[in-house]
Amino acid sequence: MSLLEKTHTTEAPQSNGIALLPLLIFLVLFIGTGSVLMMSGVSMAFYQLSATVAIIPGIIVALWMGKECLEEKITIFLKGAGDINIMTMCIIYLLAGGFAAVAKAVGGVDATVNMGLSLVPASLVLPGLFVIAAFVATAMGTSMGTIAAIGPIAAGVAAHSDMSIALLMGAVVGGAMFGDNLSMISDTTIAATRTQGCNMRDKFRMNLLIALPAAIATIALYSISGSTGSVANPGDWQFVKVVPYLAILGLAVAGVNVFIVLTSGIVLAGAVGLATMSDYALLTFSQDIYSGFVGMHEILVLSILVGGLGELIRHNGGLTWLVNKIGDIAKRFSKTEESKKAGEFSIAALAALADGCIANNTVAIILSGGMAKEIAKRSGISAKRSASLLDIFSCVVQGLVPYAAQVLLAGSLAKVSPVDIAVSNWYCLILAFTGAAAIYFGKPSEK
Repeated sequence: MSLLEKTHTTEAPQSNGIALLPLLIFLVLFIGTGSVLMMSGVSMAFYQLSATVAIIPGIIVALWMGKECLEEKITIFLKGAGDINIMTMCIIYLLAGGFAAVAKAVGGVDATVNMGLSLVPASLVLPGLFVIAAFVATAMGTSMGTIAAIGPIAAGVAAHSDMSIALLMGAVVGGAMFGDNLSMISDTTIAATRTQGCNMRDKFRMNLLIALPAAIATIALYSISGSTGSVANPGDWQFVKVVPYLAILGLAVAGVNVFIVLTSGIVLAGAVGLATMSDYALLTFSQDIYSGFVGMHEILVLSILVGGLGELIRHNGGLTWLVNKIGDIAKRFSKTEESKKAGEFSIAALAALADGCIANNTVAIILSGGMAKEIAKRSGISAKRSASLLDIFSCVVQGLVPYAAQVLLAGSLAKVSPVDIAVSNWYCLILAFTGAAAIYFGKPSEK
């Protein structure tokens, strides 16, 4: 059994809708406080209350729930916090922070941005970032690694133009989610096809026919928005300082493991600094790496806490309640002419709500896959269709919730609120619309 199959395969707990209360408390505190402060005219409103603090009351309430003793509940929390998926994200956070810090210190970011601005028209910067991120994510199979590689470039472009940094990062996150959703080697694709019992190629074709129109519409909108922005005259740049970025993009497209890609980027960026800067020493190199690690401490801690809270919610029956409620709704339409359409909307809602609860699209698919397969069988939905819907709508939510790993990573790299990036992720917003339209109109044909 693979690590993916081992994740959260324990017997489903009893249904309990109250178990979702801790998540609601967290969202009300974090998003509610930021919204109130923003309406009051406070600058950087969503930075005034850290999400790592806002989540604590929710965790306390989750630990108070349930029949187990406190020690057992803490063990459950720590199991979720130390989940393989959470730890993988945390290591990517550290490597991404280290690469971004070293590349910036040796002038790699400025060189890459200046080269790009000198070669690409301003109107194509936004759609260009989206397309590059989509291509890299499809090749790598990971949205996190893609954002770690492309995010610093987007942040650098913002510093040289009057374009919104949130919009630039939103383009990167959207492209990364497009590629992650379609990649043959993505965890979400593997989870969706295995839980539904379909061929990867069939799921890819169905998925592409829904996601591609959303991507084309996004590129068109980014082209229009990019044409209204202005870019400062690019400065001088040295090609050697661009090499680390070209190298990690090449490795990513070649399908090399994300950990090797980012580690190689750190080493190459450091080597460029040592070779081209007389005052750049090994000790300085090590200090830059550490400063990059430190810059990721907030999202690293938040991801661990979200993982623990998600496991408590699952253990206390919150996700089971959610799955059962959606299943009950689907059963009401199981003998009507609208059975298939209702079943597809139920599968979409199941994936979206599960991901909203735990902010991990792979695990959300694994947890909701069994019920989705049952709904699909009862409603006459093909396996490739249900797998496609699971992957699409879990990725939609993953790119839009401000506490998801991808959005948090982009926010940390750009030093901007994850809420601003989430609402600037036009691709996932459009994908939600095209996905719903595909269900409503029964397109594309399963034949």
